[in-house]
Amino acid sequence: MTDAFTVSVVVRGYETDSQGHLNSAVYMQYAEHGRWSGLEAAGIRQSDLLEQGVGLIVLETNIKYLKELRAGDEVTVSCRYVFGSGRTPKTFRFEQEIIAADGTLAAEVSSAGGLLDLKERHLVPDPRVYFRALASDPGVLGL
Repeated sequence: MTDAFTVSVVVRGYETDSQGHLNSAVYMQYAEHGRWSGLEAAGIRQSDLLEQGVGLIVLETNIKYLKELRAGDEVTVSCRYVFGSGRTPKTFRFEQEIIAADGTLAAEVSSAGGLLDLKERHLVPDPRVYFRALASDPGVLGL
């Protein structure tokens, strides 16, 4: 995945299921970790968003599981932020890959997200405005 932020994770034993592979719910946690790590790399902390009265939300997620992961496996979680590709300018996409150390694609995660106005309880008209204003390195977000 080009122009994507990446973060490394090691699969922990307690994250595996009774078959010994990574529990499906943990893939979601890895994706979430990748999204927040990318925002932090851009200079945006969760508290920064909350101080602006907005919160990052996920509206939809699709995961394709492609390779089993087991305890001790090292993976890279990527996250590419795609603005202007949703049904409205209020939404954006997170395109993510979870890649095993040998380069094998273990999972693809695609999510729709937005910024929720925490007082009015609706999506902000253009989340890029908030991200650009808060980011010290907006290039990490593709802005």
